[in-house]
Amino acid sequence: MYSLAPHFPRGPVGPEVTELTTVDCHPISLAPGMSQLYLDYCAAAAQGSEALRNFYPALGSQAGWPVSCWREPVHPLPAHWPELLRLLAAQNRGPGAAGALAALREGARMVVTGQQVGLFGGPLYTPLKAATALAHARQATAAGRPHAAVFWLASEDHDFAEINHVVFPARHALRKLTYPVTPAVPSPAGSVALTDAIAPLLDEAWELLGASDAMDALVAAYKPGRTFAEAFASFYSTVFAAQGLLVLDPSSRDFHRLGAPVLRAAIERADELHAALVERNGQLQAAGYHAQVAVAPQSSLLFLLEERTGARIALKRMAPTAAEPGGVWHAGHRTFSTAELLGILEAEPERISPAALLRPVFQDFLLSTSLTIGGPGEIAYFAQSSVLYERILGRTTPALPRFSATLIEPATGETLRKHSLLLEQVFGQTADALAQQLANRAMPAEGRAKLASAGQALEADLGVLLAWMQSQDAALGRSALTAASKMRYQMNRLRRLAANYQLQRETSLRRSAEILCRTLYPAGTLQERVHGAAYYFARHGLDLAEELTARAAGCTGHAALWL
Repeated sequence: MYSLAPHFPRGPVGPEVTELTTVDCHPISLAPGMSQLYLDYCAAAAQGSEALRNFYPALGSQAGWPVSCWREPVHPLPAHWPELLRLLAAQNRGPGAAGALAALREGARMVVTGQQVGLFGGPLYTPLKAATALAHARQATAAGRPHAAVFWLASEDHDFAEINHVVFPARHALRKLTYPVTPAVPSPAGSVALTDAIAPLLDEAWELLGASDAMDALVAAYKPGRTFAEAFASFYSTVFAAQGLLVLDPSSRDFHRLGAPVLRAAIERADELHAALVERNGQLQAAGYHAQVAVAPQSSLLFLLEERTGARIALKRMAPTAAEPGGVWHAGHRTFSTAELLGILEAEPERISPAALLRPVFQDFLLSTSLTIGGPGEIAYFAQSSVLYERILGRTTPALPRFSATLIEPATGETLRKHSLLLEQVFGQTADALAQQLANRAMPAEGRAKLASAGQALEADLGVLLAWMQSQDAALGRSALTAASKMRYQMNRLRRLAANYQLQRETSLRRSAEILCRTLYPAGTLQERVHGAAYYFARHGLDLAEELTARAAGCTGHAALWL
């Protein structure tokens, strides 16, 4: 179904055009900026390899993960399942959620993914995660083991600067829209309520995106008085309504009460769990990998929400001493005993919040997850979190990488075809470097031939001369090598001069390079990490959600999706 070799679709998909003309599936190594641990994990998942089983005990292949789920559940449903479904139904009242909720009541399990809540739906990789969870849920369901897809809103993260903006492509630049009101205290970002300051941003979005169903969904979702989490949930409930995506905000007292056993373990067994993480980090480093999350001597797996302001403060664990055999906990300037923290957990469980490494354990305890879908950073987290899974839950959850894709719009595709460029020739390039490359290609054949001939002649003559001079005297040979490098530099300078002259004659080449970098490799990174998702839903319709879902399980590398 998918092409493994890049090519150039000639036009819109029609009855006579196969899927081979719309999707190129590249190895994930094509995508810049991936950690070695993530690349190795993707390779192991694609091949069903045992190579990383020590770090990922539940590692399964991307094609075969659901096999055990198809036959029978991998673990029993928790006692809190009926209450969980009641809470989930309360957050998913739209008609698109009805089928998924009914399936869960009848015994279906969950494929789970999630992301921080962000302005106007956040970056493109957010719906790519949702689409991947939906695709794998469909696979398992089709094989006889019903599953629903759940999107976990990471609403308790407190770095508001990470989520208060979105970037949309504009005519000649990237436009960054930023919510201008900053919380007075570092409270959970999802709980920040929108004010009238959202109205001018919606106006800017209208200007950039134009009238569309996606723009209507943004206006309906991002209203004054709603929190960031509520607005984000509303937008994606609309975008993926036809696919039956469920959204879940776990920040309430009810969800924390259900997940209290995990939080209790993180308090009562803090020293044991910390030691296990320190050991795991050492194992990762010994294997040549970088630990995604540093484990400092006094760090813990928990945050405490201050009762008056809602500020989210990291809990630091102080080692037991003769004076305090149970150890103590610091949250800012306040000190708590273990018993006091357990008292807060009992009375106000929503005030105890899991940190990054504990959050997937908390999530999968609540949801009895069959499969987790994660991005590169999250997959790396799981190599550390697996020791927490084993000690707290007695099991680990399989995790697979999310769909990774670059969306190529028609005008951008036309520019690629015009210059016979492949996606990998844009990745890793600056606009200036790509413009030079285009200029070299556009140079008249006679000029290219003369430069090539001169370069070849220089190399041939230099090779003979250097060999003779080195045979005469070692010092003479070293001086000759230095002189030869200067001659090669000047030869390259001639090539650049010719290319620059071509650029000056054809200013469209520089514009083409700038457009390609802005649309395919913006700010020197993958498009999916920069461009706001709403831009693509506005330009290509909400049917794009189904297109992404249909593609998400088919390419286990990086897809070029020609729109």
